Amino acid sequence: MISTIIINKILNDPEVVVYIQQKLSISPQTSITNTNTYDFGDGNGPVPAHQHVNPDGSVGGWIADTAQVEATVYVWPSAAVFGNAQVYGHALVSENARVYGDAQVYGSAQVFGDAQVSGDALVCGSALVFGSAQVSGDAQVCGSALVSENARVYGFAQVFESALVSENARVYGFAQVFGSAQVYGYAWVYGSAQVYGNARVYGFAQVSGHAWVFGYAWVFGYAWVSGHAQVSENALVYGHALVSENARVSGNVRVYGSA
Repeated sequence: MISTIIINKILNDPEVVVYIQQKLSISPQTSITNTNTYDFGDGNGPVPAHQHVNPDGSVGGWIADTAQVEATVYVWPSAAVFGNAQVYGHALVSENARVYGDAQVYGSAQVFGDAQVSGDALVCGSALVFGSAQVSGDAQVCGSALVSENARVYGFAQVFESALVSENARVYGFAQVFGSAQVYGYAWVYGSAQVYGNARVYGFAQVSGHAWVFGYAWVFGYAWVSGHAQVSENALVYGHALVSENARVSGNVRVYGSA
């Protein structure tokens, strides 16, 4: 039996279509189209779709006809790309991953596990999004950044260079996490805050407003850095400490408790 993939390739070849029309005396105005449909579970029911053919010739996952996936991309049979999403370059979408909406994944980026990339989000470079992580809205994850486990990156947030956002962390708004910074645990980075360098934000800590945390600084526990505050060098802010307004904490300073 001729496989669905071969049939789809035949029906997408204009010369073959013309040949069939001539042989069967079909009017050029009569279209021969792919009649396959697939339900992506997004509430839209079955929509026109096809299975991707991977670079090695293997049959990949389902792709909505409205989405674009280049021939250089690998899509596992259990993965899916739908909506108006675009996946190109040497990207990989594997395991149970989903790329949809108007999202773009390209370069050597990988989306795998149960991860989802949606909205107008962008995942590029050699970035990895995996576990049950979600990147949505207008967020960008690029460079060699990692977003994993149950982390969420959304809004207009950016995670790039070698940054890590993992566990149950949230990065959103216009926040940026870059360099070799790490945000994990239940930490939140939002507003227009920046976490970069080799900084760490974890536990239940929050960095918001226009605050900066950089250098080798650590913010953890239930600490909150907000306003235009800056925490840098080897400073530690933890416990229930609050650093706000235009405060500067640097050097080997320790701010903790309910300070």
